[in-house]
Amino acid sequence: MAVCNIEDLKDNLPQGKQILGLDVGSKTIGLSISTSNLSLATPITTLKRRKFSQDLQQLKLILTERNIGALVIGLPLNMDGSEGRKCQSVRQFGRNILKEIDIPIVYWDERLSTYAMEQEMLAHDVSRKKRTQAIDALAATHILQGALEKLAP
Repeated sequence: MAVCNIEDLKDNLPQGKQILGLDVGSKTIGLSISTSNLSLATPITTLKRRKFSQDLQQLKLILTERNIGALVIGLPLNMDGSEGRKCQSVRQFGRNILKEIDIPIVYWDERLSTYAMEQEMLAHDVSRKKRTQAIDALAATHILQGALEKLAP
């Protein structure tokens, strides 16, 4: 497969498959999963980044175990909508995945996703330690949920 627009994702998503959301950082990758009816995103875990080959092995395992048919990867645009080094790094990560796995990928604007999730946790009095452990998976959930809402009829 290849990179596609959110509008084309339903046509490229195999029937009965779910979508995996990724918040790709330099040290971690936050993961979330859609429900089977593509209406709700739920956090799964945060992977500690290693070499790409090790990251890919972890992702392949999750793709198989969780019946994943597409990826929504957060794209860290600058506040003015332009792309900087972080975007280049995330796009390279996506290209590297596509070299190894035949799966549709959608890039989704992730501006303020981590901030929004941190504010939500602060509002619920979540401790700093728990926020640190959960923030990347929750950011991936925020990213995926935005994409799922765009997919809704």
